[in-house]
Amino acid sequence: MPSGANAPSVAEAQQLTYQPQPCQEAANAHVPDMGTYRALYKKSIEHPEEFWQEIASEFHWQTPPTGKLFDFNFDVTKGRVYVEFMKGAKTNICYNVLDRNVKEKNLGGKTAILWEGNLPTDHTTISYDHLLKQVCKFANVLKTLGVKKGDRVAIYLPMIPELVYAMLACARIGAVHSIVFAGFSSESLCERILDSQCAVLITADGAFRGEKVINLKEIADEAMAKAKEKAQFDVKDCIVVRHVDAKVNNQVKAKLQVHWNADVDRWWDELMMNSSEECEPEWLDAEDPLFILYTSGSTGKPKGVVHTVAGYLLYTALTFKYVFDYHDEDVYWCTADIGWITGHSYIVYGPLANGATTLMFEGVPIYPHVGRMWEIIEKYKVTKFYTAPTAIRLLMKYGPEVVNKYDLSSLKILGSVGEPINPDAWLWYYNVVGNGKCPIVDTFWQTETGGHVLTPLPAATPLKPGSATFPFFGVLPAILNEHGEELQGEAEGYLVFKKPWPAMMRTIYGNHERFESTYFKKFPGFYVAGDGCKRDKDGYFWITGRIDDMLNVSVREKIGPIATPDFIQNAPGLPKTRSGKIMRRVLRQIARNEKDLGDISTLADPMIVELLFSQRCEAAS
Repeated sequence: MPSGANAPSVAEAQQLTYQPQPCQEAANAHVPDMGTYRALYKKSIEHPEEFWQEIASEFHWQTPPTGKLFDFNFDVTKGRVYVEFMKGAKTNICYNVLDRNVKEKNLGGKTAILWEGNLPTDHTTISYDHLLKQVCKFANVLKTLGVKKGDRVAIYLPMIPELVYAMLACARIGAVHSIVFAGFSSESLCERILDSQCAVLITADGAFRGEKVINLKEIADEAMAKAKEKAQFDVKDCIVVRHVDAKVNNQVKAKLQVHWNADVDRWWDELMMNSSEECEPEWLDAEDPLFILYTSGSTGKPKGVVHTVAGYLLYTALTFKYVFDYHDEDVYWCTADIGWITGHSYIVYGPLANGATTLMFEGVPIYPHVGRMWEIIEKYKVTKFYTAPTAIRLLMKYGPEVVNKYDLSSLKILGSVGEPINPDAWLWYYNVVGNGKCPIVDTFWQTETGGHVLTPLPAATPLKPGSATFPFFGVLPAILNEHGEELQGEAEGYLVFKKPWPAMMRTIYGNHERFESTYFKKFPGFYVAGDGCKRDKDGYFWITGRIDDMLNVSVREKIGPIATPDFIQNAPGLPKTRSGKIMRRVLRQIARNEKDLGDISTLADPMIVELLFSQRCEAAS
């Protein structure tokens, strides 16, 4: 594969196929070549029961799976849409990612989490044994506060170890966690608390964001007050982690002012002080809910995506193992926030299910200096690195000189997530960061899918810059035209899926009708991803963007004068969520020149709105 001065142009790269590197690691890869991939894929589609039973055999089942593996209906014209996987089997995901590793695999002394704080001087190492004890202690805290199976718990924390303790403690006792990204506003937090009726909220005194200190407790207080005002809903207990206060001497000059309501507020450390390190797991049905995670929502109220226990466990475990070709000696780093699905699946559940060492980063990519990301890779000798095209493009601006200051020779595999990676970023990532030696796994998936659905496998798949390549095991994609007809061969249209896979969403919390209408109504019998897709002559899949973000373009005679635009405004960028969805309601308000935009806390770049408003005025005049 060419690198450095001999690297191809972007246009040339799109026409090239990058063959997997013939390296020592390839011989030990879980999927070493395309022949193995095709055989496994065929088995997963034609004999799914046998395929998934083999995967399930690696995990602990209190009541083993028996009977029908998959039961589902994708056709809204034939009744209620549903997906069930291993229903009747009983397990616990916390037991499988912690107890199983400590007690059955003897990994108690192995590092589970490498935590790197906002500053390089702030870091800690957490073993599997320590993680299990902390999770059990907090699970007992929740039980003492009356939290039980099926209760919803809101978690509004920065990227600190307590976030992992809290989510796994919920999973241990059968409570349903709803993690809210700690950058969201009080309105967004309130909306999520009300929608899922969370009686317990877990937050921190504050959070670091580069040079800034954010008063999380103040935002949490505002959210609880709004919930009371809007719906007379009371959060019963608010558990607060001392985070900023604990780091005050190193990072900030003055303590945050924390308002305290003794009737509701509880300090995390005080609750944990005398809590037992032993907590029996709640054995849950395979189809019991594990968590609710709200999508950012491009058109209004966010959707509470529900994932269930067993299918999510097996799928995140398998995708992590195969897509990152995980081996015991690896040090793996996903730069996402756990407030997003990427963090759920590929910082916590997937890596821990494999007994991996996963790196958790509280800070931002360019603080306190622009080489922070590369410094961390060198410091921990990271072997597998997973980040977003947005971060890659940001770091590209500082040039290869910054990257070259650090020893990145430990890297074996690079990953991309969040949106299709543009070819020039792909080439920079491949040539500069990976030194032309590390395959890039450009993964396509969604909050709703739970895990990767289209992805290369690093030792097997020939790569095309910008393509998500082929489906993962058990995933059966298709491309439809506007009439719902399946297109064969080289084609472009709607990306859909014919069958369920274990980790796909089961419903929208409290609104199954919305679940059916959003994902299954347009093309009965198919799950509609909401993305456009093309398949090239070699069978590679390329994601072309959100279907609902496409515009019809035609001549005046066909569309009619009523649809003629008053004026056309060039836009340097669009209001997109962090997952790449265009917020169309914001565009409509800009078009109307109305400044009441509602909740825009999910915008990746809020400054783009001000820019579009200012340029609208220029275009209109």
